[in-house]
This record gives sequence, structure tokens and C-alpha cells, in this order.
Amino acid sequence: MAWVLARYSFPGKRLLDALVDVPFALPTAVAGLALTALFAKNGWFGAPLDRIWFGAPLDRIGIQIAYTPLGIAIAMAFTSIPFVVRTVQPVIEDLGSEVEEAGRSLGASDLQILWKIVFPAIFPAFLAGCSLAFARSLGEFGAVIFIAGNQPMKTEIVALLTYIRLEEYNYEAAAAISTVMLLMAFAMLIVTNAVQAWHLRYLGRGDV
Repeated sequence: MAWVLARYSFPGKRLLDALVDVPFALPTAVAGLALTALFAKNGWFGAPLDRIWFGAPLDRIGIQIAYTPLGIAIAMAFTSIPFVVRTVQPVIEDLGSEVEEAGRSLGASDLQILWKIVFPAIFPAFLAGCSLAFARSLGEFGAVIFIAGNQPMKTEIVALLTYIRLEEYNYEAAAAISTVMLLMAFAMLIVTNAVQAWHLRYLGRGDV
């Protein structure tokens, strides 16, 4: 999405660019209700997925989204992917197409240009965006609570589990769960900063 918005011009680009920010403005509970309705077995997307046939002879496999870990992943991606897009997009715009043309003129394939030229340039921004998205997903509540269904040992989410413990006046358990979430967030920040520092040193050695 960041690549398309940064490199291509087409009718409706401004609308698509605005739609990327919808998860920022949309209340997460509304997003959760909408996703649950869309991906339920009788929803616009859930019904066709539930009727998928595959194999010979054809077998009905049915892909269930709502009330499964897959549905949780979709809800988290919906609410957090703008962090990645908005972090990577300006880097791609600043990168320009000259470096790709130079690589192509030297005989590099599209895959080599992506792996050797483009990805190293956007990696720090991509990592920062993924870290923000992970942190948002870790504490997400409204968008996930409805589509998860909170099935014990299957689709329980940490934020809802903390809320349930508070409702039960089990403050010790709620504090323990919250502490684990906080430690995971700190660990993610430490790893992200370490990788970014290593990447900058690596680029510095390459320039020398």
C-alpha cells in the first residue's frame, strides 16, 4: 500500500490515501462490530468463504474467520497497518526511482532491486512501523473483543482477560497480566532499537 501510494498516480488515489487513516479515526468498537458482521458465516465476506469447495472430488472445506485466531489477526491488522504504511510511505517517496533505474541499468532483476536496494533503505522505517503496530495490537480491545468471541484457551485476548479479572476483583491477577504486557512492550522496544542501531552501523561501514 505504501509503495502504491508513493509511486503511482491513478484516479481515486486521494480517496485511497484517506482510507488508510480510517482505523485511526474509527472507534475500535465500531470496527470490531463491522468486521464481525462482515466475516460471520452469513456476512458479505464470511458467507462466500464458508462455501469454498476444493479438491477432486470437490470437498467443502469452509474457511471460518469470525471467532477464530484468523479473525483476531485480521482485526489487529485493520487497526494497526496504518502505522506501517504511514511510516514507510515518506521513506519510499524520498528514495526516488533513480536508484532502481541505476540498479536495473546494471542488470539487476526486480527481486534483486527490492532486496538489495529498496528494502535496506526502508528497513528502519519498516521496523519502527511494525513495532508500533505490534504495540497497538498487543493492547487492542474494542476491535478484537467482538470478533474473538473469547473462547477459553482458543480465542482469549490479553486485554479482555485483564478486564475480566478486574470485574472479578482479582486485582493481583490483573496486575500480573498487565505487567507481562508491559514487559513485552519494553522488550519489543529494546529489540527494535538494537536492530536499528545495528542497521545504521552496517550502513555506515558500507559507505566507508
